[in-house]
Amino acid sequence: MTTNVIIQQSQPGSTSVHSDQWSTGIFDCLDDMSVCCAAYWCFPCFTCKTAADFGECLCLPLVDIMNISLQMSGIPCVPPVSLALRVGVRNRFGIRGDICSDCMYVTFCNMCSWCQIAREMKIRQQPVTIINSNPTVVSSQPTMISATSMEVSPRLTVANT
Repeated sequence: MTTNVIIQQSQPGSTSVHSDQWSTGIFDCLDDMSVCCAAYWCFPCFTCKTAADFGECLCLPLVDIMNISLQMSGIPCVPPVSLALRVGVRNRFGIRGDICSDCMYVTFCNMCSWCQIAREMKIRQQPVTIINSNPTVVSSQPTMISATSMEVSPRLTVANT
């Protein structure tokens, strides 16, 4: 009684699921509550950690504090570190965009911009795992053996001569 079972398994390969767009929008801060809360409760610490995760100096975002004081006085100016990091993230992950929109985001929506950067790095740096749990069975027909064919007994024949 032999049964042939052939299972076709998927071969490992690389699949890219990331596009040339941001994974989340600029105002989707509530999509990742840990990022949102960290940015809200301690924005300087959050920016320093995000910059370090990107591979930059830990204290680099503290340079932007001068720009915050200028913005509080009513003088809009572009925070250079925020702009540089946003452009760097776009270039590293191949996200389309332009410097003009980056300037607008970091100048007028700086916290939202940093949250978007942190979410993007978190999403894009996760390894992609594809699990195929349903094997495809190609052939599994068992052969039937009847009970009568299993009764094999030697027959003695006596010849009268």
